[in-house]
Amino acid sequence: MTISFAVAGSGWVAGEYMKAIAAQPDARLYGVVSRQPEHARLRLAELGLEARVFERYEDMIADPHVDAVVLCSTPDVREQQTILAARHGKHLVIEKPMAMDKESLWRMAEEIAKHPVRTVVSFVLRWNPMFDNAKSLIDDDALGRVFMAQIDYWHNIGPHYAQYRWSSKKALGGSSMLSAGCHAVDAIRYFAGDIEEVSAYGCKALADSGYEFDPNVIAVFKLKNGGIGKVSSALECKTTYKFNIHLLGEKGSIMNNQLFTHKLPGQTEYATIPTIMPDSGDVSHHPFALEIQEFVESVGHNKRTRCDFFDAFKSMEVCFAIDESLATGARIKLPFG
Repeated sequence: MTISFAVAGSGWVAGEYMKAIAAQPDARLYGVVSRQPEHARLRLAELGLEARVFERYEDMIADPHVDAVVLCSTPDVREQQTILAARHGKHLVIEKPMAMDKESLWRMAEEIAKHPVRTVVSFVLRWNPMFDNAKSLIDDDALGRVFMAQIDYWHNIGPHYAQYRWSSKKALGGSSMLSAGCHAVDAIRYFAGDIEEVSAYGCKALADSGYEFDPNVIAVFKLKNGGIGKVSSALECKTTYKFNIHLLGEKGSIMNNQLFTHKLPGQTEYATIPTIMPDSGDVSHHPFALEIQEFVESVGHNKRTRCDFFDAFKSMEVCFAIDESLATGARIKLPFG
């Protein structure tokens, strides 16, 4: 069975998905949707790929040759594109943020529940090798219950990045967590489980900050397992990109790629695991090929991906709770009523 894909968007991320689809033996790139068709054709030519170019999303979604859609379009249209795809029975790869507010997220969930399709949400670090190592260790009881989890997303996303033009604006960037820090939120859930309560604080570091929201945020969590957690998202920081992962468990601990565990009797210091880190800059930092491979297998064998819509839904709800706490100063309980 060959899965026929269409990609909505023609920017850098869309190009990475096009390459990942083309590399899969059981997949083919059938179409690209862009309001700038010439730009889409140029992107295809740069990648040495061929596909039909659609100017209208509605025309693509009605095409019976399309089995699955990759949504790399701007976040403000992701809700309606997701709903339309689900109604037409198209399987979905959804870039983050999945939605710009919780009401949109709920409407998407209702439609996918009514029209079940296979989904994967691009919290791509779940396919990073260091993440794989940490999750395997946790599942093997090397840490026991993770009672304290601290994860940082520090990335100076300023005017030197093309995405800054839109991600710094509330309409398309949304917030520090929606535009970037959601990766850290999802990692907390992936390693330590669900979150029950959120308190958050934010600030601007620069007097002439071009961000329309607080780009630097810390959120503190109560975990469902009785533990506590913290994420930070800093977009105005003077540092190279850092994604710090500190997990304290009842039987062991992880500090990025370092491990201390009861599984290693007599251990006197952290053991270092050579691996590809989420902030390494290596292509495996954005492992689109592994994500698409798992998604193709999911569609072909009718099984869930490791990050399907309803799992990622919970991470997005936490992000909206963080933003609500920032706006109101209140502690926010989850799940939302």
